[in-house]
Amino acid sequence: MGLSATLSGYLARHTAFWLASVFAGVTGVALLFDTVEMLRRSAGKADIGLMTVVQMSVFKLPHLVQQMLPFCVLLGATLAFWRLARANELVVTRAAGISAWQIIAPAAGIAVLVGVFQIAVFNPLASVMLSKYEQLESRHLKRSVSLLSVSSTGLWLRQSDERGQSVIHATRVAQTDMSLQNVIIFLFEGKDRFIGRIDAESAQLRDGYWDIKDAWISAPNERAHFVAEHRLKTDLTLNKILDSFASPQTMSFWQLPGFIETLEKAGFSGHRHKLYWHSLLASPLLLAAMILLAAIFSLRSSGRSGAALSIAGAIFSGFFLYFMSDLVYALGLSASIPTLLAAWTPAGVSTLLGLTALFHIEDG
Repeated sequence: MGLSATLSGYLARHTAFWLASVFAGVTGVALLFDTVEMLRRSAGKADIGLMTVVQMSVFKLPHLVQQMLPFCVLLGATLAFWRLARANELVVTRAAGISAWQIIAPAAGIAVLVGVFQIAVFNPLASVMLSKYEQLESRHLKRSVSLLSVSSTGLWLRQSDERGQSVIHATRVAQTDMSLQNVIIFLFEGKDRFIGRIDAESAQLRDGYWDIKDAWISAPNERAHFVAEHRLKTDLTLNKILDSFASPQTMSFWQLPGFIETLEKAGFSGHRHKLYWHSLLASPLLLAAMILLAAIFSLRSSGRSGAALSIAGAIFSGFFLYFMSDLVYALGLSASIPTLLAAWTPAGVSTLLGLTALFHIEDG
């Protein structure tokens, strides 16, 4: 027997209501806890007011919610199915010849739509707000600024010391030994007083200095002169430079492919950003898998004891899945496993487990 449009709409609305309710509750709790954490971090810093702390928490909130979305879907679907079972609506529906697969289909459709909305609309908003949060965090809490920028024209790098700062531009870089090609270095005294320029074929980062080869050094009102080797003092290290990259989370789903291409053209690895992009792409499948897992714990439960067992089982599954996803993601970041495998494994394994369990429950 097919599922009528009226019943499909009812099941979809019922699921959407519980997903929205859980989402709102989790969002409120996340905002509260993050605000308390921000107050703790800002304690003792007189220049950070309460409004700044709240602003930082609000900017960070969409990113936190995006991370918790699979858990929200799992818990919301568990409650939705349990309410149907408790009201005996599932019993009546099954007695009318409707299979569990047909009951789950509207909820899974809602989850997939939520996943598509997340990567197409919500993720760009979350990335912009997280970028603003990181700017405020760097200004007020970390007291640091970004060192590195990568664009279509190449690499731009800033370093500073007690005398002033230098801005380094290179068309290409070798990440393994941090050697730069076609280098231009602008030298400033203080913050903005230009005192010289270095044009060189190459420069390589050494311990405490840049080893510059075949350089032309020029300064205002002076004739440029050539040196075969020149050293420019620096406190930069390879790890400091790599840590200055914009994190993948501050870039939207639509920006990431272009940034990855620019990054690789400049000579850097785009592995971390590729992994994040594919994990976003897999999110609709992961959310649909959460519906399947919720159905395992909820479709045959009723009463208060059944609700407790369903919610406890869903929460345990959610935490276990979160732990395993983080583990696989870490293996992907370290390049121990391929990018596609690391990004798609949580969604793929969850879907297969859900399908297997439901086949056993429904079809014996």
